Amino acid sequence: MKQTRRTFIQSTSAVVGALTVPKLISEAQAANPRKKYNILYLCSDQQHWQAQGSVDPFFDTPHQDALSAESTVFENAFCTTPQCSPSRSSMLTGFYPHRTEMMNNHGASGGTDLKLPTIGSHLQEAGYTTALFGKWHLGHNVDGNAGWDEERKKGPDPKTTELGVDFLERRAEDDKPFALFLMYLDPHDIYYYKPGESKVKIDDVDLPESWAKQDFESVPPVHREFMELNQGSFIVGGDEDDWKGYRDFYRQKVKLYDDHVGRVVAKLKELGLWENTIIVNTSDHGDMDTFHRLVFKGPFMYEHMMRIPMSIRVPGSSGPKRTDYNWVNVDTVPTLMELAGAKVPDCQGQSAASIVNGSKDVPERDYVIGQYYGKQTWVSPIRSIRWEGWKYNLYTDWGEELYDLKGDPEEIENLAKDPKHAKVKRRLRKRLDRWIKENDDPFYSLTTTKLDPNEAKTILSKSKQDASA
Repeated sequence: MKQTRRTFIQSTSAVVGALTVPKLISEAQAANPRKKYNILYLCSDQQHWQAQGSVDPFFDTPHQDALSAESTVFENAFCTTPQCSPSRSSMLTGFYPHRTEMMNNHGASGGTDLKLPTIGSHLQEAGYTTALFGKWHLGHNVDGNAGWDEERKKGPDPKTTELGVDFLERRAEDDKPFALFLMYLDPHDIYYYKPGESKVKIDDVDLPESWAKQDFESVPPVHREFMELNQGSFIVGGDEDDWKGYRDFYRQKVKLYDDHVGRVVAKLKELGLWENTIIVNTSDHGDMDTFHRLVFKGPFMYEHMMRIPMSIRVPGSSGPKRTDYNWVNVDTVPTLMELAGAKVPDCQGQSAASIVNGSKDVPERDYVIGQYYGKQTWVSPIRSIRWEGWKYNLYTDWGEELYDLKGDPEEIENLAKDPKHAKVKRRLRKRLDRWIKENDDPFYSLTTTKLDPNEAKTILSKSKQDASA
């Protein structure tokens, strides 16, 4: 059953409940028809969609590349928001941050404890043994934390892999299917980069076009504030080698995550579980990676913030190796539940299982909505719509951005004030406002707060704490 945009908004629950379970039977399942597919969910932290060797050879990710070659790769995959806690709340519940009530990171302004049931609870009800090891960052509410037969909701990454491998070894012979979620911290450790001190190799590093052409006068002033008065201040005024060092340090952290992927996948194959396990590889949000002379993540909605890696491998699948479907991480819950042959819960996401299994009847999403609330006590709400090759960003107090993604893929020229593009801007704004109204998004009631320059060190320290949590 195809879904139009209006069908998705008005009757998501009815549609996803009617979607059929894919008929994908591997050799392992044929030998044990009572057993459903296992699920292995691999998630990095702060990895943008280009940070894979299969997309950009600058990055060294052989294990993720090999996994992508065996998977359906969603080339247009997005997070709901470029912040850890709210994005993770979306991927694990199927709801946008304003519905999960986690609009900001846990413990920050607008950030609370996740109170909704997660996919862990849904999979338990479907007969799965569930486990989550690694970063959680969603608070301590009993309902939000339920659903995991085994858990260790903190790092470091080597411990996460150790626990994941041990879980696979203990569950390899079970008749009951398992769902193992490994939530890694890297490349979030980019926050430890120190120009002139960190060990980096910059001989092969190029800086992006937008680094050279960034015009902070043409974009909302919060971009400049973030760099000069907030987390970016450590590198403002640095020379090209400092910025190149950032890119290599980030590349190193991506490689560390890839090494963990390799160890877990190797163990899966060693135990004979490869042909009976669905494997997801993704991230919670991106990193600016020096694009636009920006670092880390902050109050901006560029592609390197919003676009994420996303691939799903289903044994025996006849689906495409690549798809341009607009995946949003609220689709995680309905997609995995359908692939598991289980009831799909009501949520704001839609199942993409039919894409993975090669069905002709696939879901549609003609535009993507992004949300942003703030960092710690610095609140700067933004809404974004990506539609028909254009992106429009609306700030509560700081203006607008309009980018032609086809003609200007690095989003260098802000066309929001160009009268030649007033018509397309009005069309995008109208569609965005309709989504806000239909989804009870409180955007227009949110209040911007001023940046406290004294908070910069606290924010950076908190980011490092989150990385080691």
